[in-house]
Amino acid sequence: MPDQEAEEPREPVPVEEPTGPLTRRKLIFGAVFTLAALGGLYFLVPKLAGLNQTWGKLKRGDPLYLIVAMFSELLSVAGYALLFRTIFARDNPRITWRASIEIPLAGIAAIRLLAAAGAGGVAVTVWAVRRAGMSTRVIACRMTAMYVLQYGVYLAALVVCGLGLRYGPFTGSAPFPLTAVPAFLSAGAIVLVASMGLVPGDFERRLEQIAQRRGRIGRIAARFATAPAIVGTAVRTVITLIRERRIGVLGAVAYWGFDIAVLGLSFRAFGTAVPVAVLVMGYFLGTLGSLLPLPGGIGGVEGGMIGAFVAFGVPGGSAVIGVLAYRAISFWLPTLPGVLGYLALRKRVNRWQQEDARVAAAKTVAASPAGSG
Repeated sequence: MPDQEAEEPREPVPVEEPTGPLTRRKLIFGAVFTLAALGGLYFLVPKLAGLNQTWGKLKRGDPLYLIVAMFSELLSVAGYALLFRTIFARDNPRITWRASIEIPLAGIAAIRLLAAAGAGGVAVTVWAVRRAGMSTRVIACRMTAMYVLQYGVYLAALVVCGLGLRYGPFTGSAPFPLTAVPAFLSAGAIVLVASMGLVPGDFERRLEQIAQRRGRIGRIAARFATAPAIVGTAVRTVITLIRERRIGVLGAVAYWGFDIAVLGLSFRAFGTAVPVAVLVMGYFLGTLGSLLPLPGGIGGVEGGMIGAFVAFGVPGGSAVIGVLAYRAISFWLPTLPGVLGYLALRKRVNRWQQEDARVAAAKTVAASPAGSG
């Protein structure tokens, strides 16, 4: 088994109403806020940019490219679900294919509707797999492994395309701050995370021993006793999955690749062809706007992408139209099924809790004097 955290026994979960991180109030508030933000984005931004005809142009895109873009977005979501199942379904029969679709969809809905810079999706995922019977340690290791795979692709793409544009064979504008700088920083991050795989398996136990000492060193060791061990286990898990040639690890590539294809097709639908390396760099640099505490990164992602593509030499009007068309597809297409997935997930979690309650009751009866007699 790639990691050893799955050996921990399941902890019984008490029966309770499975409201989860997304309540009805949060859903309604998030939907209203999102609609208002999108309205302002699509109607006000073009006017502020002096592009009064943008909305009319958005309605005149090539439908064939836009339809293919929609299918690409569905494939991106499918890649994310495949990656999730590859990481989380091991040793847990409750994470079926259906659950592996519902949980990622629910997480996507939380990311879109909660102003938490992506933390809403993490909260929904943790809530669901916790109710599936995973311990906190297992969840932490597997969530970290998933992010190592997912964002390892992100960083590798920045390195390849950034250096390829600046010093290599790729065509397109190559400003140093938007190519070489992100590439070097990404390479450093890859080396740092990969080196965590060299952390010994008993590193946490050693730090805990140091933490028992008094003084400043003990306090520092106590604070950092867990994180290196979890990241190290996650990196080793990823390496093992790759060595085992698990097809699911390609879900990370599919997730990013098909979403980037949506952006490229959106540009094409309105008559603009962006070089592939420039498309990748503009996409990944623009997605940094999702770190802002805005539902779905609305405003931050669009502004980041438009600014990045303009800096790469794409005309301003084309950048605005292409990015807004892309966001209309990438935002709404997964969000509506995501809300339905979350509602289905709540019912599934309720069944899991009822099953755990019956098992716990049966054990209690068996352990009682009357049950043993």
